Amino acid sequence: MSQLNSNGKLPSGDDSSIDLNSWQQFQQLLYKSVNGGTTFSKGLGSTYSLVYTTTTAYGGGVLAPNGDIHFVPRSANRGQKISAAGVVSTYSLIYTIASAYIGGVLASNGDIHFVPSNAAFGQKINSSGIISTYSLIYTTTGAYSGGVLAPNGDIHFIPNNAAFGQKVSAAGVVSTYTLVYTTTSSYEGGVLAPNGDIHFIPLSANKGQKISAAGVVSTYTLPYTTASAYRGGVLAPNGDIHFVPYSANRGQKISIAGVVSTYSLPYTVDYAYRGGVLAPNGDVHFIPRFANRGQKVSATGVVSTYSLVYSATEAYLGGILAPNGDIHFIPNNTAIGQKIKTFAAINFSLGIACHPFFNKF
Repeated sequence: MSQLNSNGKLPSGDDSSIDLNSWQQFQQLLYKSVNGGTTFSKGLGSTYSLVYTTTTAYGGGVLAPNGDIHFVPRSANRGQKISAAGVVSTYSLIYTIASAYIGGVLASNGDIHFVPSNAAFGQKINSSGIISTYSLIYTTTGAYSGGVLAPNGDIHFIPNNAAFGQKVSAAGVVSTYTLVYTTTSSYEGGVLAPNGDIHFIPLSANKGQKISAAGVVSTYTLPYTTASAYRGGVLAPNGDIHFVPYSANRGQKISIAGVVSTYSLPYTVDYAYRGGVLAPNGDVHFIPRFANRGQKVSATGVVSTYSLVYSATEAYLGGILAPNGDIHFIPNNTAIGQKIKTFAAINFSLGIACHPFFNKF
């Protein structure tokens, strides 16, 4: 099974000459797809059946090196995935608890790590499908929400109610580190920036926080903050990081130069979106939570809305791009899977879709 290599290359046969840490090389591949555009002007929404559903079942997803999309178990008592061929199946988990994990990260060795929220243990699934647990140094209620793979192979959990940062090294060593700023429901989700910084996405935090490739934690000013403002973020082809609006009444982004700015949204509602996905044509899609319509930002910065096939209260939490260009919404409180076919003229390879610049929630 192909997997991300620890020597900084993509899976064999998938643009294997690109350096994982080279934004310039990666951006060229992004713009190749963006410039290809779409074969149809509008995406096509559709639904599909799930094998297992329960209240607050899953929270976020991860694309595996074999093309499977794994749903991260939030309160589910079994794992669930959808294959590259569209087959939905479930599998056993070793450890389950209410609100156990939110978000997941693909490690450089192909392991998928679930990010602990209320969980007392870490849990991962390797490239052969074997599930195992491991000890955490620090746990608390609602500790972390989402994670990011750093350029050195460390997986950083994004602090929500945690008083400390926590990470898992490429060798599997768990450690903690000091944060500059903490508060209740501070951040949810993170994004790897082109320069190697990991930005925490502000939920109820009144300042931005990031950790550099060298491990230095720092904060920065945000032009707009509110309670439950944003949940999750997406890296756009031009290097901007878009925060996904949850209860925010405006969009917010941070440029490749570190400039933070806001922009208007055509549609806002409390608890609207949670998590986002970059489509191959350069559109940043927000994943609907309470929203009854989709919303996206184009590669040129145009914000627009579109119809959903299905919407429900707290329906989805996070999304994942499949290499064929489909965007899957991860089911949370719904019995129905939903995806959008983007009709990209040039889709990303599996290796690009698994890249650390995408590998976050």
